[in-house]
Amino acid sequence: MTTVEDRPAAPTSAAAGPPPAWRPVIALPLVVLAIAVGLAFVWYTAPSLLLLFAGILFASLLDACTRGLGLVLPLPRRARYALVLLVLGAATVVLAVWSVGRLPAQVHALIDVMDTQISVLERELANFGIELFGPGGRQGLSQFLNDPGRLFGHVHSAVSGAYVVAINTIVVVCLGLFFAGEPAAYREGLLILLPPGRRDRVRGVMDEMGRVMRRWLMGQLLRIVIVAIVVAVTFDLLGVPGAWLLGLQAGAANFIPYLGPLIAAFPVALVAMPLGLSTLAWVMILYVAIQSIDGFVVAPIIQKGSLDLAPAWTLFAIVVFGAMFGGLGIALAAPVLGLARIAVLRFYVEDWLGARADDLTRDRLS
Repeated sequence: MTTVEDRPAAPTSAAAGPPPAWRPVIALPLVVLAIAVGLAFVWYTAPSLLLLFAGILFASLLDACTRGLGLVLPLPRRARYALVLLVLGAATVVLAVWSVGRLPAQVHALIDVMDTQISVLERELANFGIELFGPGGRQGLSQFLNDPGRLFGHVHSAVSGAYVVAINTIVVVCLGLFFAGEPAAYREGLLILLPPGRRDRVRGVMDEMGRVMRRWLMGQLLRIVIVAIVVAVTFDLLGVPGAWLLGLQAGAANFIPYLGPLIAAFPVALVAMPLGLSTLAWVMILYVAIQSIDGFVVAPIIQKGSLDLAPAWTLFAIVVFGAMFGGLGIALAAPVLGLARIAVLRFYVEDWLGARADDLTRDRLS
């Protein structure tokens, strides 16, 4: 009979001893290679990744509406989600039917006014030796008739652009519908790829990102509605043509922080120019006042506790994303930067460096 002492000792695993000498040598090159491959993948697939992120944003909006509906209707989540889709779908159909009969004429009138004022501005600047559109000036219809290939090229570009926008919109809507239908299932499907010991931490950070995105989106939508209504009513009282369209574009431009209101001011100034210098001055003064009140009073109240982004970094991200990825990059720069900030604070500052992000925030504000 063998005793415990007589039994052969169990073989020790390689993990119990010191790591092989070659492991530290190849670890750094492998990490660098993995980072390089990841950056290359992100760079070459950035447009698709931005579409995916836009779908996630739309899903966050649907999820926020579903959660908010739960405060007044104690229904299962699937029933509330279906009700949200039904209401949004009906509102979209009603708005589309209403727009078909009214918007085209107003849009055409505004385009005519802005085109005329751009021509006036071009002539005035030409008197000072400034060429607004370069040496060739604006491309008129006669230039296209003399070169039909250019005309068809522009038509092809316009049709292709409209097709791409339509397809991208469909993709974003479909992604949002799928993600918002079963958000927990998609989240757990990603977490299963991580080591079990890290899943709870990553799940918590993902939930925090979801809460921040929902608050930011609902705050942005509320700001858009407020600015659009106030600007439209103000311009309508001043007799500005297309006041409600100008209000809508001024409100929608606020989705892009800081830079959006500046972009929206240009069409406002063009439409107000034919009304006289005094009316133009009043329109611009009131527009700046409304946007200033929104930026310095309304936005801090509504967006308290959401992205918490520094203005300089936000503008920097908007410029860089716009240069690299165009209009979609400009629109999504702020939320992408906001989520990246949360990831850096939680995974790098807190987990890797061992510092507290709250302490760093207090040091910045002190």
